[in-house]
Amino acid sequence: MRLRGSTVLLIVALAAFLTGCREEGMIQVTGLTFEGVDQVRKGDLANALQTKKGSWIPWGRKRYFNRPAFEADLRRIETFYRDRGFPDARVASFDVDLNEAQDKVDITLMIHEGEPVRVTAIDLLGFDVLMMGEVDTLRETLPLQPGAPLDRQLAIASRERAANTLRDRGYPYAEVAIRDEDVAPGGAVQAGLTRKIVIEATPGIPARFGVIDIRGEASVDEDVIRRQLTFKPGDPFTRTGLRDSQRRLYGLELFEFANVDSLEEPDAQPEEVAVRVTVAEGKHQKVTTGLGYGTEEQARARLRWDHVNFLGNARHAGVEAKWSSLDRGVRLEFREPFFLRQGFSLNVDGQAWRAKEPVYDSRQLGGRVTLRHQFATQTFWSTSFINEYQRTTIDQEALFDFTIRDELIALGLDPRGESRGTLAAVAFDFSRNTATSVLDARQGYAFSAHLEQAGRWLSGTYNYWSATAEARHYLPIGERLVVANRFRIGSLSPSGGAEVNVPFYKRFFLGGSSSIRGWGRYEVSPLSAFGFPIGGFSNLELSSEVRLPVWGKLGAVGFVDAGNVWEGARDYDLRDLRVAVGPGLRYLTPIGPIRFDVGFQLNPIDGLLVNGEEQKRPLRLHFSIGQAF
Repeated sequence: MRLRGSTVLLIVALAAFLTGCREEGMIQVTGLTFEGVDQVRKGDLANALQTKKGSWIPWGRKRYFNRPAFEADLRRIETFYRDRGFPDARVASFDVDLNEAQDKVDITLMIHEGEPVRVTAIDLLGFDVLMMGEVDTLRETLPLQPGAPLDRQLAIASRERAANTLRDRGYPYAEVAIRDEDVAPGGAVQAGLTRKIVIEATPGIPARFGVIDIRGEASVDEDVIRRQLTFKPGDPFTRTGLRDSQRRLYGLELFEFANVDSLEEPDAQPEEVAVRVTVAEGKHQKVTTGLGYGTEEQARARLRWDHVNFLGNARHAGVEAKWSSLDRGVRLEFREPFFLRQGFSLNVDGQAWRAKEPVYDSRQLGGRVTLRHQFATQTFWSTSFINEYQRTTIDQEALFDFTIRDELIALGLDPRGESRGTLAAVAFDFSRNTATSVLDARQGYAFSAHLEQAGRWLSGTYNYWSATAEARHYLPIGERLVVANRFRIGSLSPSGGAEVNVPFYKRFFLGGSSSIRGWGRYEVSPLSAFGFPIGGFSNLELSSEVRLPVWGKLGAVGFVDAGNVWEGARDYDLRDLRVAVGPGLRYLTPIGPIRFDVGFQLNPIDGLLVNGEEQKRPLRLHFSIGQAF
């Protein structure tokens, strides 16, 4: 049964279809399709409607046809378009396809969008209190831009962006109004008519942070709370300071609730804005225990104790002990969050641990001390002293089981046999990250560097220099497209060129789901005489990826990866890069995008053995969560 409507007969056809139907019937909606929708996202339109398509999965949620809701949706579509700058949009017609059993229906809506009202220019008035560069940055980052349809939600968001910019520059009483003006003769808003947007600000007087009132603390000293605040009385007022301070208070893990808010008086507009900090302390000590039995571990027991205010001053101490037939030992950790001065912290970690698996036996003893300086929200540096003894032995049968070779390398084990030694080293790290997200960044950049020296004046088995660096950049193009780029480089320089001066787990490997995706994990490296990857002392990697949403939460990518690992510490050769290309799919979830990539080798590695055999196909499939970089 198929019913067709037109602009004139739409309601008549709808009534004919619904004759005899209950308002909340038993007819499942198995399809909801839009035709003629080119200038808005179909997913956004579908989300705005009450009538929705049910899941095709047998156990998924079913959606049922509701007559009043569908009638309201027809009007809601026009409202949806008007809010996005399409005053003449309408539902031109619809098709309703009912199955023979008359218990399932597919609905198709034909929509005439019409021409949008477009923004021809945006004027910013009253922003003279900002520097010229700040005004330009505000103009470029407004959600509503010239040439785009006059979307009312984007206009409101632009007004809020402008107001928050002033409030983050010391003007807490700033008020911003927005209006649109006709720039064509006639004065009436018609389809295709261009409009000029005027964003006008009344900044008010500049203000500073005033008295800070702290409430709710009990066993936590007030100075601990004040040190987490990113501002002090007399500093220029910023909304960002309030948000960052609240985030830092939660980071201490001392409070179940923390709120940092200003006590503004818009009518009086005082030059000093009082701030109230309200906290509710949580439990500072926590004991976790575990007992169990498994066919592999047999009897097992675990005990962990944590204190997040150890001896006061927000110090964190933790002890973990575990015993089973597979692994056993003790781990200790201590963190001093305020070491000597604001922004510095001291971490001490140590362990005595043994892992005895069927295929290997590993013993670790030692720890590290790290001094860290967080001198900006997005930037820190740290220096560490490391002293760790490790001894590993691998079962003889496992040495010849080539299918687990990459697992052994992932654990830091030398797949060629026994290794032992003491690593005594100092390390320096630097990191700056302005990316918008850890799992799915769309804008910003990240840079990190690591420098490490072992041996020389330090007692230990190993003697080497190591330097690595990585840079990432995320560039949004329009509202949908993102271009992501990554560059990584590393060098290991053993004393005297002797390989024995570098522990195996420090060697470089490439390949895998987050590296050169045409190869599997650890497959790109110098090969042994038998064709197995054994790692190298220098590496270089370049990656570029284009990310584009396709439909709803589903997205697609295209990538190019290139890089290699060489034997020597400085054997870089751009003519000797392994290159992989391929497509991928992304599905957005609350924990990050689920990722599926297919990488194709453009120049396979001659003689490479995979699982003990020559590789059979020059491609790899990768499935993971989170972007590759």
